[in-house]
Amino acid sequence: MKLRNGWVDVARRVPSPNYNVRPRGVSLSLIVIHNISLPPGQYGGTCIERFFQNCLPSEEHPYFEEISELEVSSHFLIKRDGELVQFVSCDDRAWHAGASCYEGQENCNDFSIGIELEGQDDEQYEPEQYAKLKVLTQALMSAYPSLNSEQITGHSDIAPGRKTDPGPAFDWSRFREGL
Repeated sequence: MKLRNGWVDVARRVPSPNYNVRPRGVSLSLIVIHNISLPPGQYGGTCIERFFQNCLPSEEHPYFEEISELEVSSHFLIKRDGELVQFVSCDDRAWHAGASCYEGQENCNDFSIGIELEGQDDEQYEPEQYAKLKVLTQALMSAYPSLNSEQITGHSDIAPGRKTDPGPAFDWSRFREGL
C-alpha cells in the first residue's frame, strides 16, 4: 500500500465535495478512528458513500431525514469485508471530527486523518477491518513522518460527551499490536 498525492493506491476512490485545504503551516499529527453504519445497524450497500457525497435521499429511511443536510466526510472507510474506500486526499482537510480537541489543540480536522470503520460502538469489528486498518496506519506513518503510533485516538476521545465511537467493541490492543 502506497500513497501518491495523498491518495492510497489500493483504495477505491469515491471523491467527496466535503473537504478543504489544511491551514498553512499545519502538519499531520493525529489519526482519528470512527465508526459509522447507515442506516444505523445495517451494513453493506452505498449509503455511507452517498452520505459523504451529499447524495443520501432523505426519503429512503427516517434516520436519513435527520442527517441529509449535513456536509461531512472522512478520509477513509474500511467496510466490514476489509474493502478500503477513500473520499478525501490525506493532504486535504476532511470534515470528520467536528468540534474537537486533542492535547489542548482544537479543530482536529486541521491536523488529522479520519478513518471510519463500518460498524457500531457495541458490535465487534471484523478481523478484515483490523488487518486493513493496521496496514493503512503503517502506510500513513511511512508517508507522513509527523505521524506515529502514539498519535492515534478515537472520536470519543477528541469529542467527549458528544461522540462515543469507535466504542467499547473496538479492541485497541488488537489494533496496536505490531504497529
